Amino acid sequence: VQLQASGGGLVQAGGSLRLSCAASGRTFSSYGMGWFRQAPGKEREFVAAINWSGVRTNYEDSVKGRFTISRDNAKNTVYLQMNSLKPEDTAVYYCAAANKFSGSYLPGYDYWGQGTLVTVSS
Repeated sequence: VQLQASGGGLVQAGGSLRLSCAASGRTFSSYGMGWFRQAPGKEREFVAAINWSGVRTNYEDSVKGRFTISRDNAKNTVYLQMNSLKPEDTAVYYCAAANKFSGSYLPGYDYWGQGTLVTVSS
């Protein structure tokens, strides 16, 4: 499966962005999906995950209540709605697909998109 992330940009603190990740190739609806981020000089970290049906979701503690992951299997797309953004959310955001739901377990993801940059100014 190929993944294409989009929707990043520059936003002021307190603002919102919605990231999208479009998938092509094998059946999208069979994959668990995740969003990860990597800030300059830091390791890639988990942000949110969703299972194949959308019923099960996981979030990193710092984004709970601010970010929402969702998916539309008819459109082969997963979303990350980000509200109340903070400067510390600045990072390149990556979407990833797993053959089975992997939650926050980074090595469990089999396919990665190219990343989209989110910059939050104070």
